[in-house]
Amino acid sequence: MAEAAAPRRVTRRTFLGWWLASLMTATVITGLAPILVYFWPAPPKGQKKGPINVALQTPVDQLQDGDAVKFDAPRNPNSAFIMADGGGDNAPGELAFGGFVVKNQGKVNVFAINCSHLGCSVALAKAAPGHPEASFDCPCHGSRFRLDGSVLHGPAAYPLSHLSWKQGPNPSEIEVEGIVLGF
Repeated sequence: MAEAAAPRRVTRRTFLGWWLASLMTATVITGLAPILVYFWPAPPKGQKKGPINVALQTPVDQLQDGDAVKFDAPRNPNSAFIMADGGGDNAPGELAFGGFVVKNQGKVNVFAINCSHLGCSVALAKAAPGHPEASFDCPCHGSRFRLDGSVLHGPAAYPLSHLSWKQGPNPSEIEVEGIVLGF
């Protein structure tokens, strides 16, 4: 009759070897997880690209030359506009949460509200004494932009970003290319 094998005793050296191997494995997995998630991100939940209807205070057909109308992205559902072009802090595809419809020299443009320097929200400054032409002014670092979006005064080196748009179902609405964020 064969004798039963004696149970193996776990020595301190064996225990420490397994413990260190487990610790190293956990460390490697913890270090690799963010990198792997970067390459295989989870799909966005509830996000949907498409035109976003925006109501304007002044209809597009009633804008006078040199007028600009500010608008914000709808909050219900939470939405943002997609920049069509840009430079500096405003890259194509980046998001903006507001914009301006501008009529300048008979042409209507829609610009993102973000300054191309560091992304602060620009404000419309009307022409006044000491301020000969209307412009978009950045309150953060002093950049100024003409109504056509070009840089009037730095530190911004790039013009304002355009938003893709088309006329809405009535004159006081436009449809701006954007995304419903889903939260």
